[in-house]
Amino acid sequence: MRVAVVGATGQVGGVMRKLLAERAFPVDEIRYFSSQRSAGTVLDWKGAEVIVEDAAEADWSGIDLALLSAGKTFSLEYSPAIAAAGAIVIDNSSAWRMDPGVPLVVPEANADHLDDIPKGIVANPNCTTMVAMPALKPLDLAAGLEALVVSTYQSVSGAGLSGVDELETQLKKAGRDVASLTHDGSSIEFPSAEKFPDTIAFNVLPIAGSIVEDGHNETDEEQKLRNETRKILGLPELAVSVTCVRVPVFTGHSLSLNARFARPLTPEAASELLARAPGVALSAMPTPLKCAGADPIFVGRIRRDPTAPNGLSLFICGDNLRKGAALNAIQIAEELLRRGRLPG
Repeated sequence: MRVAVVGATGQVGGVMRKLLAERAFPVDEIRYFSSQRSAGTVLDWKGAEVIVEDAAEADWSGIDLALLSAGKTFSLEYSPAIAAAGAIVIDNSSAWRMDPGVPLVVPEANADHLDDIPKGIVANPNCTTMVAMPALKPLDLAAGLEALVVSTYQSVSGAGLSGVDELETQLKKAGRDVASLTHDGSSIEFPSAEKFPDTIAFNVLPIAGSIVEDGHNETDEEQKLRNETRKILGLPELAVSVTCVRVPVFTGHSLSLNARFARPLTPEAASELLARAPGVALSAMPTPLKCAGADPIFVGRIRRDPTAPNGLSLFICGDNLRKGAALNAIQIAEELLRRGRLPG
């Protein structure tokens, strides 16, 4: 098995490298790729040194599996070439998710979609979508999901390292000025917001992502959650209303869901289903701190929603860098191996 990690020096690429080793994925040869800026960096692989190659000048021949976390622009240009050279590409960007010729996969929900990969590319969903899928799939199978109202609480790492840096910088400023901190925080002059539309420290921003032109005041994050949920669950007409919110949390996305079903489903029955669902852990108090660094998503606060017939409310948290990105990519690779789509 010859594996390439593209974007190896980034946030998600680093987690991918760690998980390949932790989960004992059968790697015989590994190659790391990045932009020209990071090419030449030396990274570890099980005690051996691997020199990071420039992805723009790569020879992709001989690679069986390519794990990409290098952004939409790169993937649109290079994924077809990598697939044409003989590799199966698992892409973490938004480039291919809604392409009808590319399966969009969360193994706990729709692993069977890996039986047909016409372009040699498999897409990873958005990290927020991913967190919800292991819980929604068994509930849909049991009672027929008809509609969702979702509010997300997305960590700054979902916006990349620049988002993490901005929160850290603002928190450090607050720490220096803690003696003058008032209960409303108005006494602190925070550094100017650059990555986010307003100060993120000690704040909640009612927008995550970018407003989509002619999108009726929706963000791209909100559209991704709606469209990707429909594709993964195979429910093209699913009614979905989403508000994506950015919160001052470093790691871990949370979602408050109100779900309407075609058939009755009690909170007790839903809890029993989720207790047996792969990739799901029931929790009396699901929080971003609890899910950080953990493989499963955490689900709790399961109760009736009195505003909708056959309605349930629940709260979900998941590590957006782990299950929300890197782990799901590795699980797709493991499923491809089980299905005989990779050498092993």
